[in-house]
Amino acid sequence: MLFFRAAVFVSRTVWLRQWNHANWFRVGSSRHGYASAHAAEQNLIYTDEELASRVDRIPLERYRNFSIVAHVDHGKSTLSDRLLELTGTIPKGSQGQFLDRLDVERERGITVKAQTCAMLYNYKGEDYLLHLVDTPGHVDFRAEVARSYASCGGALLLIDASQGVQAQTVANFFLAYSVGLELIPVINKIDLDHANIPRAKEQIETMFELDSDDAISVSAKTGINVDKILPAVIERIPAPTGVISKPLKCLLVDSWFDNYLGVILLIHVVDGSLKKGDKVMSAHSRLKYEVRDIGILHPDRKSMPHIKTGQVGYAVLGMKNIKEALVGDTLMHVGNEVEPLPGFEEPQPMVFVGAFPAEGVEFQQIDDRINQLVLNDRSVSLQKESSNALGLGWRIGFLGTLHASVFQDRLENEYGASLIITAPTVPYRVVWKDGTDTIIRNPEDFPDLATRKAKVADLQEPMVKAIMSFPQEYLGDVIELCENNRGRQNDMTFLSQGNQVLLQYFIPTAHLVDDFFGKLKGLTKGYATLDYEDAGYESSQLVKMQLLVNGVSVDALAQVMHVNLADKRGKEWVIKFKKFLKAQLFQVVIQASIGSRVVARETISARRKDVLAKLHASDISRRQKLLKNQKEGKKLMRSIGKISIPQEAYQGFLAR
Repeated sequence: MLFFRAAVFVSRTVWLRQWNHANWFRVGSSRHGYASAHAAEQNLIYTDEELASRVDRIPLERYRNFSIVAHVDHGKSTLSDRLLELTGTIPKGSQGQFLDRLDVERERGITVKAQTCAMLYNYKGEDYLLHLVDTPGHVDFRAEVARSYASCGGALLLIDASQGVQAQTVANFFLAYSVGLELIPVINKIDLDHANIPRAKEQIETMFELDSDDAISVSAKTGINVDKILPAVIERIPAPTGVISKPLKCLLVDSWFDNYLGVILLIHVVDGSLKKGDKVMSAHSRLKYEVRDIGILHPDRKSMPHIKTGQVGYAVLGMKNIKEALVGDTLMHVGNEVEPLPGFEEPQPMVFVGAFPAEGVEFQQIDDRINQLVLNDRSVSLQKESSNALGLGWRIGFLGTLHASVFQDRLENEYGASLIITAPTVPYRVVWKDGTDTIIRNPEDFPDLATRKAKVADLQEPMVKAIMSFPQEYLGDVIELCENNRGRQNDMTFLSQGNQVLLQYFIPTAHLVDDFFGKLKGLTKGYATLDYEDAGYESSQLVKMQLLVNGVSVDALAQVMHVNLADKRGKEWVIKFKKFLKAQLFQVVIQASIGSRVVARETISARRKDVLAKLHASDISRRQKLLKNQKEGKKLMRSIGKISIPQEAYQGFLAR
């Protein structure tokens, strides 16, 4: 009996393996049992050695590296899940948004860290190795998008059938087009009642100049027509063009930190091959390493003897500090140097905030947690600073306000840390009269009026080119919003079939980070989308405004702004801060000032004791003496008394 069961198991295993090589993907989405059986066979029966052998037999011309170009929330992660299920890389019914590994990604429904996954797919009787790179859609993570595109030969241009082309679709399309990716239009969410497929096809032709007849209409949620995507990828996206016989040339796409292995690199092998034990060198840092582990992500790490030209995989080089992992860098064999790949640049933070521990939290404890989180995100800049008001803290730089918000959420969710975050600021450029220039990231370092007159030639602020899409009925309100934020119109396009406007404005980055997107969403009842790109620096009339409490500056609340905003912002500051301060035994004066010029003032009257309460029939001189003594006492208390500002006041003032 046992022998019979063993024979049945062996025969079933052989049948599953044969089925694996015989177009199993033709099974329809309704026959989940077969797909689940294949997924189990793919993940459990194949050992690492068997998987490596199968991958090794696939020639370079049957590799396809592709990503997904889309606006945020148009279904990139859901479509990725369907493709992974279709190829048996993950079982049917796996946890949704498989490539979104972070808790904050699942909570917000966005992709933050670009992930990749290798898939094996049998097409017309031949195995293909497909590398899917799931990219973020939000503008703050453009660096993740650009690095992902650099390792691909093509992309799926994903458009929501119900919403049509959005601002980030346009921006990411041009980013993909600029690096020469072959684009396949895919219209998603066709199962929705308000899906408008003809409009989406019209926009594909007019906006992107692509043939709408080549578009694939799918529903990633239900699986309709998803099985048509991978054949199109194989037929229309070119194979990698590298040469395996050439010296090693690897693009460092991404990096993350593992507590046991150290820094893990995501690499794209452009030329040559890489195996365990090889000695490699960074083209930019010139540091040397030995390859300790190497392999592919399928979908988790699968160790391989080597990876070769065209493959996207991981490598463990024994790095202990993620600062050594220069994303966009080129790796090469020691003693066989090659020309570095183009496009390397360090990520430049565009938004800076001050962060300080909330009351009752130890500085060192949060410092350790912040440094652990920075290990997984090289685009975050971190340096310690101190404030007279809030004590020791950090100056942290981010790619954008969403990036900052996600970082704070991850810190609270993953480490339970609580912080006071100051208002976001942007880096300003000071051009000195001797011809040098300095980037100012902390308002406290901004030159005062005396220094400006003596040494400063020009003050400059960063600009962005903002691309907004929204219904035409809101055009007047959006233009007014942009003009009120010192915007300068660049272009306006009316999209056909959809009553949509695509508006481009040059806007100071300082206004963009001041909840510009929230105001835009509010004006358009949530229908607007926004994308932006760096537009360099422009000369501007900048001043530093401070908040004073009884003449003492609250340094953590200082901000640099345009001179035209100072009066209005100053009045708002003093009124708002007054709400969070309690009355003292002496008068408290709250002022907003630019240098020695007071812009606005609010006063909190002193709490007074009725010193005349016990007097009945007394002469006037006695009354005047008591009142005079009280007045002098209040004056003395004001001169020597210190106001203890509670942390709730800072949190309330800084809250949106």
